[in-house]
Amino acid sequence: MAELSPADALASRITASTNTEDGAGTPVEAGFDPRPVELAERARPELAADSAPTFSPLYQQIKTRLLRSLQAGDWTPGQSIPSEMELAARFGVSQGTVRKAIDELATENLLVRRQGKGTFVATHAEQATRYRFLRLTADESSAGDALQRRLLDCRRQRASAEVARLLQLKPGDATVQVRRLLLTAEGKPVVLDEIWLPGARFKGLNAERLQAWRGPMYRLFEAEFAVHMVRAEEKIRAVAAGAEDAAVLELPASAPVLQVDRLSFTYGDQPVELRRGLYSTDAHHYRNELS
Repeated sequence: MAELSPADALASRITASTNTEDGAGTPVEAGFDPRPVELAERARPELAADSAPTFSPLYQQIKTRLLRSLQAGDWTPGQSIPSEMELAARFGVSQGTVRKAIDELATENLLVRRQGKGTFVATHAEQATRYRFLRLTADESSAGDALQRRLLDCRRQRASAEVARLLQLKPGDATVQVRRLLLTAEGKPVVLDEIWLPGARFKGLNAERLQAWRGPMYRLFEAEFAVHMVRAEEKIRAVAAGAEDAAVLELPASAPVLQVDRLSFTYGDQPVELRRGLYSTDAHHYRNELS
C-alpha cells in the first residue's frame, strides 16, 4: 500500500480514548511510598518535581500516582490493584479520595471494577473488549462479527520520515512492518491492514511469533512486549482501492473502500502503533457509539 502522506486530506476524524478490561491477580506494592502524599513528596523531591500543581485537587494527585504505577508496570494488564482502603492508608488520604481517582481511571477504561472482586488493570484479553479498536460490524447479525486473521508479511525495516514523525522516532530507526488480512468465517476478505511498530519496543516480533499467537494482537503486545494500547486516534475517508490492494481484497480495481488511519498510544500518550486499514464494506459497516 502507499506510504502515509501528510498531504492526505481526511473527510472525518474520530478520536477514541479506549482501553480494555479483564483478569485477576495479586496486589503489587512496588513504586508506592506508604507515607501520606505530602510527606512522601517532601522526603522525595523527585516525586514533587513532576507532581500535579499544588492547586490540583487531591484526588487528581492520587490519580497521577496511580497512573505512574500503571506506566511503570507495577500492576500488569489483568492484575488486581490494592483495595481502596489499602491505597487510602498508603497515601494518607480518605477512601473517598481514592475512590474518586479510581472512578476516573475506570471511566477512561484504564481500570475495571468487578462487583465483589475488586479493581483490575484493563486488558485486551477479554472477549467483550477485543473489538474496542476494530469497530467494523457485519450488516447481517447472523453473519457474526468475528474475523479470522491471515498474516501476509512481517519484516523489519527503516522508518520513513512520515512513519518516524508519527511514531516519534528518528528517520531510519528500526520498525516492524506487519501486513495482514482479516476475513469472514467463509474466507471473504474484509480488512487489509498495514501496521508499523517501533522496532525497539518490539524486539523479537516476527512472522513465526505472530502465526503462533491465537489471541488478539493487542493482547500479544501487552503479554509479551509490555505494551498496552490505551487510546487511539483514527482518521477515516472513502477511497478507491488500488489494483494490488483490490486484488487482495477480492474486489474490482478502483472499488470504493474505507481507509482507516489509526495511531495508537500507550501510557504517557506515547505512540506505539501506526496502522492503515482498507475496509471492504460490501457486507460490513463502520460503527461507533457516541455519548
